[in-house]
Amino acid sequence: MNQPRIRVVVDNDFSGDPDGLVQLAHHALSPSVDLRLVIGSHLRPGDHFDPSDTTADNAAELAREVLALAGRPDVPVLAGSNVGLTDRVTPIRSAAAEALVAEAMRTDVDSPLYVCAGAGLTEVASAWLIEPRIAERLTLVWIGGPEHPGLAEPPVGAMPIEYNLLIDVLAGSIVFGDSSIPIWQVPRDAYRQTLATFAELQLRMAEQGPLGARLFAALDGLRTEARQHGFDLGETYILGDNPLVLLTALQSAFEPDPSSSRHVVRDTPGISADGQYTDVPGARPMRVYTHLDCRLMIEDLFAKLQLHARAEGRS
Repeated sequence: MNQPRIRVVVDNDFSGDPDGLVQLAHHALSPSVDLRLVIGSHLRPGDHFDPSDTTADNAAELAREVLALAGRPDVPVLAGSNVGLTDRVTPIRSAAAEALVAEAMRTDVDSPLYVCAGAGLTEVASAWLIEPRIAERLTLVWIGGPEHPGLAEPPVGAMPIEYNLLIDVLAGSIVFGDSSIPIWQVPRDAYRQTLATFAELQLRMAEQGPLGARLFAALDGLRTEARQHGFDLGETYILGDNPLVLLTALQSAFEPDPSSSRHVVRDTPGISADGQYTDVPGARPMRVYTHLDCRLMIEDLFAKLQLHARAEGRS
């Protein structure tokens, strides 16, 4: 059995797109990961996935459910703020943001800390505003943001502001433009590569014990709901948050790095109020992922679900 070689904090909007639940299960089943904290983060107001005003609380409840099915009820789960930031200098001092600061500032460990965010960046921005020194002690892996000029074009009919960024544009602007947090970004053109077919999900997820059945039910339930509203998802689903696992848990054995995926290094841009990138003089470098090893990511997910189901069957 592998020993953990990295620490991970997961920050995701689990009451939104159920791909976050799949990502959480995948991280929870990854033995190289010391899963230190899971943060349930908020959606934008009126989001069709969860139009309530308690989306972070709801996210935390769903995270606890998935972690229990994954055999990881030991992992702490905290709800973040249910609302976004209101100005560039005032953090929201949620228990989740405070816990993120505490984990980053630990002095009793030297393993790398990755903050894996699959939603808005409210908690990350708040944590940095509370304690800017965390920027020296973690790497942010973020699923979100639009295509970068010269690297990719937006898809036809794309939202003017990319979905995860739209949750809290101000928080994204702070993390990118004000902070010095190192960023590995998986923008929209990259996370849209992570297609799995419903056929393979039914055979290789749904039939893998209670955890696999729960995850498939969430994905298939969304397909059914969409069809009832006149929208056909087709044969595939974007497992868009699972690159958070690919880029952290599934790094190479020697010279650890996400060596089978491809990135470019760019100056970290600012983010304008309308969700577009802006130049920042003297900006720090960041990674922008352009190609993801979806074979490794999806096959590992299916294998871990199968192994977990076998282990449960023997217990």
